Amino acid sequence: MTMPFYVSPEQLMKDRADYARKGIARGRSVVVLGYDRGIAFVAENPSRALHKVSEIYDRIAFAAAGKYNEFENLRVAGVRYADLRGYSYDRSDVTARGLANAYAQTLGTVFTQESKPYEVEIVVAEVGQSAEQDQIYRLTYDGSVADEQGFIAMGGAGEQITTGLQERWTPGMSLGNALGLAVDLLRQDPAGGPERTLAPTQLEVAVLDRARPRRTFRRLVGPLLDALLSSADSTMDLPADDDPAPGRHDTLTGKSKPPQRPKPDRS
Repeated sequence: MTMPFYVSPEQLMKDRADYARKGIARGRSVVVLGYDRGIAFVAENPSRALHKVSEIYDRIAFAAAGKYNEFENLRVAGVRYADLRGYSYDRSDVTARGLANAYAQTLGTVFTQESKPYEVEIVVAEVGQSAEQDQIYRLTYDGSVADEQGFIAMGGAGEQITTGLQERWTPGMSLGNALGLAVDLLRQDPAGGPERTLAPTQLEVAVLDRARPRRTFRRLVGPLLDALLSSADSTMDLPADDDPAPGRHDTLTGKSKPPQRPKPDRS
């Protein structure tokens, strides 16, 4: 007669946590930090199509490290949650705290009930009317939520980058200085070797700019990113730009839809 296979709950949870942490550690790092006009996101990501930083709603953005297909499912679910809540109630009812709670329930359920946990770590950030009202929430693979102040780093070199941010980040930094700090820390080799070279094309950079009307999310690419990362322009601000479209923005595809014309009354 064969004996039943038994694993204690403590050992099972420990094995799942170790598995998830190893998967996240293999991913490239992401840095989220506040600056004088909002919140900046800097990720090491050479892909132009597979984003690690995305818009969720008007003043809310999402960043993730780990397994792409898993955090992409979470991003899409977050967009649907935000769109449904904003449509059913009011746009102001969509908050980063509510979204973080929804993500925490999903991650916690997967961690305890599924055979394999999600190998992801995510950040939900909301820019406020002032720096004191900014919100940054960190969610780990087991559904734990932490309210972070000022900055956060995730991914393979997350602990080392966090130590550098604690030493060098200060409230009210300009965007250029904040981006320069993030890139300097991303260049460092976790094994203690020489600094790596990161070209702007190897970075994914975006901001939540509190000065923008309604939709505050903006990606930084091309010559603008080059200028912000150059030492000579470390104090420059983002040039003003208009809202991309007067119609509704499709946050699932990233494309703007033209405003719908009202149907004529045929009664």
